[in-house]
Amino acid sequence: MSILEYNGAAIIAMTGKNCVGIACDTRLGAQAQTVSCDFRKVFQFNKSFVGLAGLATDVQTMNNLLTFRKNLYELREEREMTPRVLSNLLSNLLYEKRFGPYFIEPVVAGLDENNEPFLSGMDLIGAPVYTDDFVVSGTATGNMYGMCETLYKKDMEVEELFETLSQALLASVDRDALSGWGATVHIVTKDGVISRELKARMD
Repeated sequence: MSILEYNGAAIIAMTGKNCVGIACDTRLGAQAQTVSCDFRKVFQFNKSFVGLAGLATDVQTMNNLLTFRKNLYELREEREMTPRVLSNLLSNLLYEKRFGPYFIEPVVAGLDENNEPFLSGMDLIGAPVYTDDFVVSGTATGNMYGMCETLYKKDMEVEELFETLSQALLASVDRDALSGWGATVHIVTKDGVISRELKARMD
């Protein structure tokens, strides 16, 4: 088993019409043993969200480091950090530790200054990929790619985006032993953030 799979995770980010959504499961495990059902894997930074799939200790370390660097940036620049800047910061943080990396595969989702959706994903040394439809990360990536490619449509409204994200995530984690046990969905619109908790199978 890869160290990236040790705690289990499933994260999907998806774009809609002037909105973007990110969903994650809530399970924290130690291989096949479930330790907790309310572990946070997605973190908010203004109009952006960062989903961190991978080793749980590195998830918490990277969240603390990102929060510190974001606050430092906003004090120095006197403006809010856009999703693209946040993605570049995260990529640089990972790459400078490439010889002893953080075991995480992040996803960044948010609305830019023109309220256009932004999505990016990266590997554990910060090599980024930018997409305009969806990006997935975690132990159920094969399942999530299949569900997203089936259900995704361009320019979905907020409620349709929420429903598509939820169904894609729940159907995927039901077929993965290392993730699931509940889910959280965040939808970012120009008016604010909508967050909802989902119940999932717990067997």
